[in-house]
Amino acid sequence: MSWIREVTCQVKEWRAARARWRADMERFKAEQRAARRSGGKMPENPGPPPTGFALLPWLLMGMGAFSNLLQGKTANPWIGGLGLFTFNSLYIYVTFRAFVKEAREARSTKVALALMGLVTCGLALGYGGSWLYFFPLLGLATGAVLRGPRLGQIGLGLTALAAVVSFVRAGWDAVNVAYGTFLSTMVTAAILSLSEAVRELRAAREELARRAVEKERLRFSRDLHDLLGHTLSVIVVKSEAARRLAPRDLDAALTQITDIESVGRQALTEIREAVTGYREGSLTTELDRARSALSAASVDPVVRQSGAPLTPQNEALLGWVVREAVTNVVRHSGATRCEITVEGVPGGHVRLTVTDDGAGTGASTGPAEGIGGTGLKGLTERLAAAGGSLRAGPSPRGGFAVTAELPVEAADLASSSVATAPREP
Repeated sequence: MSWIREVTCQVKEWRAARARWRADMERFKAEQRAARRSGGKMPENPGPPPTGFALLPWLLMGMGAFSNLLQGKTANPWIGGLGLFTFNSLYIYVTFRAFVKEAREARSTKVALALMGLVTCGLALGYGGSWLYFFPLLGLATGAVLRGPRLGQIGLGLTALAAVVSFVRAGWDAVNVAYGTFLSTMVTAAILSLSEAVRELRAAREELARRAVEKERLRFSRDLHDLLGHTLSVIVVKSEAARRLAPRDLDAALTQITDIESVGRQALTEIREAVTGYREGSLTTELDRARSALSAASVDPVVRQSGAPLTPQNEALLGWVVREAVTNVVRHSGATRCEITVEGVPGGHVRLTVTDDGAGTGASTGPAEGIGGTGLKGLTERLAAAGGSLRAGPSPRGGFAVTAELPVEAADLASSSVATAPREP
């Protein structure tokens, strides 16, 4: 009963493959109509799913043997009929399993192929004539199943076997049988291997396209989180400062309101750049904004920058770290002082450290790799992709510390050092 279950499962797989192909064809036709309307590139036709049905028509090569049986030209017709039925059954079994890699490499498939070879040799030696054309069919099944580095040796061995058996029964006509056997073996293997490679390449291309979409979504979500989180925090802080200053110092309040307008306009520009994917942050710009945001929140900013000039990519990454860390200081820390240090360290790295003396962000008992909210986790992944690292946690001196390190390229290390004097309010 196990073979009945196997046949049932195979039929279900054929139906599922057929349903997937129909769905692919419907999608292909819809994309084709859309491409015609828009004048864009025409999509590729997915084609029908590869199955053993493509190899069934070759069984017509055995019609000569079947005709001999019907016309009574075959001695011991019951033996010939049983051999013909066995050969066709094994051929169908082998070829339908040839299109599934696990089934193709299974021992049962190879055993069936070996039995098919024995039946072919027996029928060819016993009857000769049109029964010799079972050798090309055997070669076709062999090429469909055995696709690998040993195919050439197996193909030549099968060809030699066909030549010897055919020479015994048909003399020099064995050349035609041997040639047909070799050709069917190698051509079938080449066509099916090429078809499988095309399907794998198409699947890989679709997977790469899917991953590219996911990567772009992740980039945009990170950029949007970092941009809006920092910008809205700065707007809130400066609005509170303007409200406090308005009753006693209108000019100072107007200055804060002007800053709010400038921050809002800059945020609009940055969001547009983030959408198009062209935004590259400047570390100097982010440090200036950090000073402004910290001062508005009544936090004393201390900024120290030294070391070699950085690449635009490193500046952009460190700028994101400054933005996120300062946003956390303004929103959560309750600090009165924040130090931002950018310096070169031994080993060809640049280190950015943001520390504060507050208590609002120190929820952990010690520094940990990549801890924090969504922003710090996203930055940890970004820096890791660039070969760097991010640590965030309570500082041994009290408060909270965020430390980012990135490798510096050799060209940057050879550049002259540029030091920015500390700016303290």
